[in-house]
Formats: sequence, C-alpha cells, structure tokens
Amino acid sequence: QVQLVESGGGLVQPGGSLRLSCAASGNIFSIYNMDWYRQAPGKQRELVATITNLGHTNYVDSVKGRFTISRDYAKNTVYLQMNSLKPEDTAIYYCYATINGQGYWGQGTQVTVSS
Repeated sequence: QVQLVESGGGLVQPGGSLRLSCAASGNIFSIYNMDWYRQAPGKQRELVATITNLGHTNYVDSVKGRFTISRDYAKNTVYLQMNSLKPEDTAIYYCYATINGQGYWGQGTQVTVSS
C-alpha cells in the first residue's frame, strides 16, 4: 500500500520560513510528478508547486520567488521550502503524487502565518 506522509508545518511569523517534507512509502515502481497543494479556509484547493520526474518545476504566481520545490529521488521525498511567508499563505498544505500510474494524497499539514 502506497502512503504519503507530510511533516514540517507549524506557526510562523510573517517574513519567516518553513520547510515541508512529504515522503512516499510502500510498493513503489514509479513516481511521475510530486506536487504541493494548499487549501485555505473557505477557498478551493489550489496547486502551489509541482516537480516532474525530470526535475521540471512550476509554481503558482503568488509564490514565485518565495517558495522552492525540490525532490530527493532516492528517498521518494519532495520538499517545499517556503520563505518570506505572508499571512495569506496560511492554509493546510497537501502533498500529491502520481505513483505507479495512480494519484495519491497526503493527510495535510497546517501552516499558519501570524504575528
């Protein structure tokens, strides 16, 4: 059984940084994209950043220049380095990955940016 487990969320002041991690485990043959989504209260879930198996990355405009997605292929882990955090970045952050041709979600990790 494939699982995605996230970690690294928490409370941070505006301008601060956090690093999220998402590790895939189980019977894994292939992983294509690994993505980070977020969902703020009362809003739809949005794609924040994505990284393909070839290392190609893409970001939503609101985080460009502040967030960096990276991947450790040996550990089947994706990271999201979040710098210069703003209150509007407050949300539950979810990891999503296409593994063995199927999509999987993590359980989510709360990120709160507040003074």
